[in-house]
Amino acid sequence: MRILVTVPWWQRLGGAEAVLHTILEGAGESGHDLQLVFFKDGPWPAELREAGLPVDVIPAGRLRQVHRWGATVVRLAALFRDRQPDLILNWASKTQLYGSPAAILAGMSERVVWWQHSIAKPYTLEHIAHLLPARAIACDSTAAARAQERLRPRRRTVVIPPGMAPGLGSNHAPMKLPPGVTMVGIVGRLQPWKGQDRLLEAQAILRRRGFPMHLMIVGGDSYGYSPEYARSLPALVSRLGLDDAVTLVGEVPDPMPFIEQMDILVNASDPEPFGLVLLEGMAAAVPVVAVDSGGPRDIVEHERTGILASSGNPEDLADALERLLSSAPLRHALGHAGRERFVRDYTAVSFRKRFFTSLEDIVHADGSLDAARRS
Repeated sequence: MRILVTVPWWQRLGGAEAVLHTILEGAGESGHDLQLVFFKDGPWPAELREAGLPVDVIPAGRLRQVHRWGATVVRLAALFRDRQPDLILNWASKTQLYGSPAAILAGMSERVVWWQHSIAKPYTLEHIAHLLPARAIACDSTAAARAQERLRPRRRTVVIPPGMAPGLGSNHAPMKLPPGVTMVGIVGRLQPWKGQDRLLEAQAILRRRGFPMHLMIVGGDSYGYSPEYARSLPALVSRLGLDDAVTLVGEVPDPMPFIEQMDILVNASDPEPFGLVLLEGMAAAVPVVAVDSGGPRDIVEHERTGILASSGNPEDLADALERLLSSAPLRHALGHAGRERFVRDYTAVSFRKRFFTSLEDIVHADGSLDAARRS
């Protein structure tokens, strides 16, 4: 099966990029022909070209540049006609806004699938993307699929939980750790919905309760989405009196060496569409804390493979963390169980198998696409 993937990002800085890269790393063994179209050139397209994958770049500009949008759609349609893919996989809502109109222009609208990496809300960019033709919409989690199913018109939705390579372990410690204190970490882009500020407030609450910890914040203002928020965090640390108990690491190419130094990993997003970082923690046998909403509900079995906070507010995050801060045996047990769950359900190999199986099912669902390809 020839699968053409449209991609909006030119660097690998977030979870959606990591998920696609995991698929591409096993493309050679998949039995399928994967081709990529990026909307901007950069390090990631160059890396994939070096690996031998077919990569095209069609500079798209910004969505609000209507003339650029139209030109991009026309160029994409020409490429679709030339490549004759069996499936067009738009890897984000942005590329769906280009890829679906281009598929219509090329006479291939029945071949479109797009991957929803967010939890959709009405009257947003994701809703506009939903209005455009798609044979199916793939979602990371049950919560994302249910949100998509509430939109109209009804589209087929498929849940394909991502996975990742387990990692080989780090040979070096990237941080000098403060002695005798529990190391808690959060990894992710610095944006308000990710909740770094709420976790800092939870840390201040825990200090007042008599549960000290050192917080490692790993991540930066990727793609410049929230520069004001990123700049506000150091001031918040000082205002809360936590200068001696917080390390702002910044953006790093690989967070795993830092995760391996953590005693507890927190995902404070509320809601989190999936939570790939939770898999990174579980792969390293680090106990995880997440909010009981969105994707973490699929990943974390409360009190078995991690702890789910009842909400993302600071008090509830503090309550969830307190249980682990007060019990090293519980941390060890949950970390071990989390690792077992990762190996059972979330490796890169198992993810690629369910990814390609799901796409094959979509293509062959009613025979109409097979007939269109033969005609």
